[in-house]
Amino acid sequence: MDRSGYLLLSRLDAEGAMSIGQLADAFQLDVSTVNRQTGALLRAGLVERIPDPDGGLARKLRITSQGADRMAAERTCRQTGLSRLLESWTPEDVIRFEDVLTRFNREVERQEGRAWPRETHDAE
Repeated sequence: MDRSGYLLLSRLDAEGAMSIGQLADAFQLDVSTVNRQTGALLRAGLVERIPDPDGGLARKLRITSQGADRMAAERTCRQTGLSRLLESWTPEDVIRFEDVLTRFNREVERQEGRAWPRETHDAE
């Protein structure tokens, strides 16, 4: 699975159904880019279009059970790869890396004017 597909599935899995516009805003991408990326996920059966549960006009995208299974397998694969990459590191080095990476991500978010940690929406 390519990086964009993984990130989109991960966001839909974490936050529940979202419109193309909401996804574009979340990733700071053009709507046409997200539309193309989600089109591939739709064709693969990893997401589906549903009516807005809140009655809005825009249809939402929701991860399918097949998409959730595929994402879980991909996440496990990526975590295994990271574990292999860090296996020669001391536990202290891993903790220090986590701390610095978290600090870096928070600074990026702060400079972009986006709160960290971000609010998450419960999936319905």
